[in-house]
Amino acid sequence: MPDPARPEWIEVGRVAGAYGVRGWLRIQPHTTRSETVLDYQPWRVRQRSGAVETPTVLEAQIHGKGLIVRIAECQVREDAERWTGGTIECPVSALPALAAGEYYWGELLGLIVETVDGVVLGHVQRLLETGANDVLVVRGADRERLVPYIPAVVRRVDKDARRMVVDWDPDF
Repeated sequence: MPDPARPEWIEVGRVAGAYGVRGWLRIQPHTTRSETVLDYQPWRVRQRSGAVETPTVLEAQIHGKGLIVRIAECQVREDAERWTGGTIECPVSALPALAAGEYYWGELLGLIVETVDGVVLGHVQRLLETGANDVLVVRGADRERLVPYIPAVVRRVDKDARRMVVDWDPDF
């Protein structure tokens, strides 16, 4: 029986839009090197509507900071536009193992974030790569917070409990 705290699929990117008139997709990977997302197959795309589809990747090219990809399911731009905004997932088993204390961004998405004093700030909505350090975008009931993802701030990550403890002022 699968462990609900350990997802079988993990988000590795998103469909940023259509590219050209022949149905190519612009992909924004959540990987350090854009092309490595192609190694993590099979993909499934979770549409904004909640529908899940499994595309067949036919071709891919590095394009700027992301990729452009041709899939069998898209022949014209209108087909590709239907996929825009979808999240790309792959099986967790397709990813390389990490050292202790390291996490894939997709594993952090949705974690409850609380301060060392027990104040719940919200959930990890997404992560930003800023150059200096990664930043957690934490969405709470009252507002959105940007929390640096650095050891001095992130004190503990418990994937099983789906919680993260941070040393952060809730008023900031």
